[in-house]
Amino acid sequence: MLQMKNVCAGYRRLAILHDLTLHINQGEIVSVIGANGAGKTTALRALAGIINATSGDILFEGKSIAKSRPDQIVRAGLVHVPQDRALFGGLPVIENLVAGAYTQPKSTISASLDEVFELFPILKDRRAQLANTMSGGQQQMLAIGRALMARPTCLTLDEPSIGLAPNLVAQVFNAITRISETGVTVLIIEQNASQALAISDRAYVMESGAIALEGTGLELADSPAVRKAYLGM
Repeated sequence: MLQMKNVCAGYRRLAILHDLTLHINQGEIVSVIGANGAGKTTALRALAGIINATSGDILFEGKSIAKSRPDQIVRAGLVHVPQDRALFGGLPVIENLVAGAYTQPKSTISASLDEVFELFPILKDRRAQLANTMSGGQQQMLAIGRALMARPTCLTLDEPSIGLAPNLVAQVFNAITRISETGVTVLIIEQNASQALAISDRAYVMESGAIALEGTGLELADSPAVRKAYLGM
């Protein structure tokens, strides 16, 4: 469904990704783990069209999106949840959610809201609350909910557990699993390696802008190198 083929990308003269190659099959949950500075966020920004690849190609459902604008990529069905959440802090929950449906017909908004509220009941209860007055966990749920309003076929998430208390981390990863069960393909960039690997069909370890290891979530969780470097074991 989604492929990065020998992708190089970065910022101005700073190269971050070096011939990055990975793939995600339809219906999978795939995680990418690695240390800070490995290039994980840059990879997701390239997928979302926020930055352009300087070489290589990105294919989504068989079509190149390497030169596509972010809005074109969203319309194609690939939707990104950034690490900083990028919420409209001065707007209430309901308006943030509706804003996420800007690529969709108005006739779908009501049904999409019902689906998001079923996944995150707290958002229904707080629908009139300003986004910037919510807790970190609630804001993360709102960011994911807003992305779902675009009706993605593939969802990418950048560090969804960052800054969250352990009980909220469990809630967010449970929600990701439930999203996958609806047929949405999921790519997670995550430093909480144990949680990410536990729910992933496959996973990659990224180092210095390239893939260093790959395997099933279970294989990497059992790898001595991964356990020592990323799981603290």
